[in-house]
Amino acid sequence: MTVLAQTTFDAPVDVLNYALTLEHLEFAFYRDGLDEFAAEDFEAAGFDPAVFEYLGLIRDHERDHVETLQAVIGDLGGEAVEEAEYDFGYADVAGFLGVAQALENTGVSAYQGAAQFLIEEDALLTAALTIHGVEARHAAYLNGLNGATPFPDAVNPTLTPDEVLAIAGPFIVS
Repeated sequence: MTVLAQTTFDAPVDVLNYALTLEHLEFAFYRDGLDEFAAEDFEAAGFDPAVFEYLGLIRDHERDHVETLQAVIGDLGGEAVEEAEYDFGYADVAGFLGVAQALENTGVSAYQGAAQFLIEEDALLTAALTIHGVEARHAAYLNGLNGATPFPDAVNPTLTPDEVLAIAGPFIVS
């Protein structure tokens, strides 16, 4: 059973591994996708060439999130989940940006949904919220790139672990 399939968490490490599973997914997406494309590909698709650079910054943020969560899980005596294998299914720049938008918006709502399980853990909740804020900025940027409003609602939707699994699960091959 994947960590994403959990509907409740027994310990803070479980919540952090849930977040780490999503961060692995996002980091792998950007790492591998940006190896497939170049700035010129984004320009040819009608985007400012700086988009490639900004996506590289997002990739680096996701890598930092992975490393931070792994360190905290280790500090708590837990075992961090490993990166899986993924298939994101995009074929071009537009498809890549569409998947990026879906992943980032899912990540924001997943952090919100998991926050309730850290309510007794002030330091961990604060740390999770610092990542959540960055994920929200990523989502806003990608919404704008894809022609959607960067701030669609006054209150962001929260996703349960089951809802996150329905969105992110199909990208996980093993």
